[in-house]
Amino acid sequence: MNTGRKVLLSMQHTIAMFGATVLVPYLTGLNPSTALLTAGLGTLLFHLITGGTVPIFLGSSFAFIGVIQIVSKEFGMQYALGGIVAAGLVYVAVAIVVRFLGYGFFQALFPPVVTGSVIMVIGLTLSPVAIDMASSNWPIALAVFFIAAMSSLAFRGFLQMLPILIAVIAGYLISIAAGIVDFTAVSEAAWIGLPQLTFPAFRWEAIAVIAPVAVVTLIEHWGDINANGAVVGRDFVKNPGLWRTLLGDGLATSLAGLLGGPANTTYSENTATLSLTGVYDPAILRGAAFFALGLAFFGKVGGLIRSIPTPVMGGISILLFGMIASVGVSTLFSGANMNSTRNRIIAAAVLVFGLSSVVVPLGPFKFAGMSLATIIGASLNQVLPKDKPAEGR
Repeated sequence: MNTGRKVLLSMQHTIAMFGATVLVPYLTGLNPSTALLTAGLGTLLFHLITGGTVPIFLGSSFAFIGVIQIVSKEFGMQYALGGIVAAGLVYVAVAIVVRFLGYGFFQALFPPVVTGSVIMVIGLTLSPVAIDMASSNWPIALAVFFIAAMSSLAFRGFLQMLPILIAVIAGYLISIAAGIVDFTAVSEAAWIGLPQLTFPAFRWEAIAVIAPVAVVTLIEHWGDINANGAVVGRDFVKNPGLWRTLLGDGLATSLAGLLGGPANTTYSENTATLSLTGVYDPAILRGAAFFALGLAFFGKVGGLIRSIPTPVMGGISILLFGMIASVGVSTLFSGANMNSTRNRIIAAAVLVFGLSSVVVPLGPFKFAGMSLATIIGASLNQVLPKDKPAEGR
């Protein structure tokens, strides 16, 4: 594949990650340009540590929003950043354990029946966000969804690999014609500017609130790496190894905290884009990382992307989040025996609790959604007895 085509595919991945990556700093008081900077640097660091073999993009983690808000309000943002640095080091510590003991305990805790169900929860939990964005203008959102779907199915060759980019451009032009594009972000943005760097400070009280959240996102990492491998058709847990992906994710998060960005995490949006396009070259994700770095320094380009109307991103998100759920279905039914009553019980519990509004507080943590579902699924997998053989056998 020539360079020009790779550039377009990288732009598509940049669009897929952009909304979520800049939303976290908006909600926590961090700088969006710094978040793009640390996402780009973190992704490149991850690829360096994993030997450039895993097609992953690292963006801002939603799991840390609540604790960042709590710590920044009570102690100051620099102490929240110190907690993010410490959270990354939790990943590093677990990576060292996995390196010497193997990934067997992860595999035992989170078999396909758990990971597949949790991946489904990830996509289905995100679906209300997509619907909410799309509902601001359903005709445009549905047009974007239809264009993306038809681009993926009707085109052949290279154009078949660009359904998201084609749909977003088409949706943007339709939105201009409809008069709903606000160009304020473009006009107010500087052409070139340095991201605002904020350096961390450390105190045990802040670290105790933020760092333990890494225990929850470790589970997310396991699910995302398995989902990415399921899409690509490779076992990244074995090669380059779970310990390397954990190390890359952890160091990327610590780097983000050192520079003033939110914690990083593996992005399901980009895994969904891989599934949709069928192009798995990790170099394309590194290209997206360079685009993120460019957006951090070139304000006008970032302003242009921020001007994409909400229903356009809603239409794309319906497709992407649905693809995440479908990857979970594939993982579940290809890796687990769903004729097993035991497996059906585990999957049922994961789906019900994962999609419910139940919140279980434990100290400074609140387990809900995917984290609660994963803990319940892993626990049931350990305590439920095996299926009894049918009588007469």
